[in-house]
Amino acid sequence: MNICIFGDSITWGAFLPFRGAWANLLRNYMESLNKMIAVYDLGVDVDTSNELVKRFNSEARARRPSVTIFAIGVNDSAYRGSRDKPLVPLNQFEENLEELIKQAKKYTSSIFFVGLVKGDDSKTKPLARSTTGKCYTRQNVRIYNDAVNLVCKKKRVTFIEVFDLLKDEDFDDGLHPNLGGHQKIFEAVRRTLLNSEVVA
Repeated sequence: MNICIFGDSITWGAFLPFRGAWANLLRNYMESLNKMIAVYDLGVDVDTSNELVKRFNSEARARRPSVTIFAIGVNDSAYRGSRDKPLVPLNQFEENLEELIKQAKKYTSSIFFVGLVKGDDSKTKPLARSTTGKCYTRQNVRIYNDAVNLVCKKKRVTFIEVFDLLKDEDFDDGLHPNLGGHQKIFEAVRRTLLNSEVVA
């Protein structure tokens, strides 16, 4: 069984110790249950849903996922200058999610979306390390999180809500969860996968 996790820097765990991110915690856990399970962390730094739509098919074709997990959207909600002009407009974001689901169904019916997370706005307006003034806000991230949930309901795909699980102390820079934050996301994903019985 191949489990493929597609996402951004929050998926692969920017600024964390090696294999400390939720996707890697899931890999450690699943592979300890069954050596025939392979978990692939396919998170790419700064990816939006636009980039993920472009790369999904080739990466999925190479791995033939039995389970596909998406965790995308925080970067889509970011903006420079005006909050009402995000990097990926909401309607385009929703179309991208539907396209990802359509593509994923070529490989598996076991499709999951992990909701979005965001911490302290005072550290991300703009993000301190950004050289272009990129800003992230809880309000925008929540709007995009709600959009993921609505698309999942429309397409009958499982949505894993994590937005309110994490508090400000679960983030180091207001955007990227720390080890404690990743542990909370991992636990939510683990419970959902086991309850769904896609993993025996």
